[in-house]
This record gives sequence, structure tokens and C-alpha cells, in this order.
Amino acid sequence: MLIKDYDKKIALLNEKMEEHLKTRGPLMPTLHDAQDIFGAIPLPVQKVISEKLGVSVAHINGVVTFYSRFSLTPKGKHVVGVCLGTACYVKNSQSVLDAVTGELGLKPGETSEDGLFTVEATRCIGACGLAPVYTVGEEVTGIATSDKVIKDLRRIIEEEKNKND
Repeated sequence: MLIKDYDKKIALLNEKMEEHLKTRGPLMPTLHDAQDIFGAIPLPVQKVISEKLGVSVAHINGVVTFYSRFSLTPKGKHVVGVCLGTACYVKNSQSVLDAVTGELGLKPGETSEDGLFTVEATRCIGACGLAPVYTVGEEVTGIATSDKVIKDLRRIIEEEKNKND
């Protein structure tokens, strides 16, 4: 696995872990730091954490795979999640997800090659009164339609193009 600037990132993570070792329960703050530094917590990073904190890789991997905040593979700059919980699903959130996957050419769980988008099929996010809902990062959009999500995606793509020009 090739990680850009791996040595620099490991050094930064080690600095953070030194601080966390001075407090009770250093694992969770370390995992949050690792996710922020690397964009994911792949097995080689888990092994570094294991050695430094004295926690088994199996335990670390269990925590990483349990919490949705953590990921084994890097996610895109814009994570698009479409809720498929009961309230959203009965209000046709599947068509919203189909619009996202069709527009981006990605299946749920995939990240675009340019690292711009990750598509996720999520469960209830607690906005049932606005069903169906989708998220882009932390922004929640309710009463979603296929047209609305495609418009948002195209706006983001245009904004990203303008940043790079």
C-alpha cells in the first residue's frame, strides 16, 4: 500500500499518540487523529497504533470497522449518503440513490478515481420528518428528489472545476 507522505504522516500520528498516552483511553482519540491524517485507517496504520498503544490489532480493527466515522479505505472529498431507512425508503429514496449512482457512475461504497466523491447507502440519520433525505458531507437535504440531488452534484462538480481553473 502506497500512502503519500507516509513517513511524515506516521511521525505526526506518533506525536499525537504520545499526547494521548498521557490520558485515559487513548485509543479513540488516536483513531480520530489517524482518520484525519490518513483519510482512512488501513491495516498498516492499525499496526503502528497497536505497537504504540499496546492494543491488539484485532481490537483496533474491530473498533475501526464498527464505527461508521472510521474507514479502511480513503473516502472522497464529498461523501454523498442516501438514507435507505424505512421512512425514506417508503418515500422512494431508492430512486434518489439510483440518480446519484447514475450521475456519478459509482456504486454504493465506491469512491471516484479523482477522489472527489464517495457514494454511501446509509441507514436512518434521524431526519424522518424530511424523508427522503440525502447528505453531502454534513449537509442534510430533505424532501429529496432525483432532480434535486443531480442538481446538487452538478453544482459541486462545477465548483470543483472552478477551484482548479
